[in-house]
Amino acid sequence: MNEDPRKNIDLLLVQFWKRGYMTVSRRFGTYLPEPAKVGMFDVDIVARHKDDYAIGITLSQTDFIDDKIISKLEYLATRRTKFTNRRVKLFVGVSNKYFKHAKMLLEQLEPEVQKNIKLFQIVDKIILTGRRKKKESNVLFS
Repeated sequence: MNEDPRKNIDLLLVQFWKRGYMTVSRRFGTYLPEPAKVGMFDVDIVARHKDDYAIGITLSQTDFIDDKIISKLEYLATRRTKFTNRRVKLFVGVSNKYFKHAKMLLEQLEPEVQKNIKLFQIVDKIILTGRRKKKESNVLFS
């Protein structure tokens, strides 16, 4: 995972899009507003899919040093919508380096809270262009 928080949020946003969520607000966005604090915690993305809402956060190295990370995850994972009282899903983006540590943190939470959290590895993928693929696939002789 990059140290650039903007890039990390963009990579987490791709996970929202893959699951059909539409972005309502996000940090470092050009056209969308910044999300409001949830309790006393900052969130990176707020999205919705039909009547379901989701919150997205990215965890960096400094977050794992903090002792309050478990309470933060528990608080954000137990949120409900204001009028319909539906659960708000929590998407957590973590680098490969800290993925196992994040899984161990999630195992310390109650099973009901764990069900509401989706943990993702944030990886910056190299995208091959069509020209490169075509060039590599048309090799007849070595």
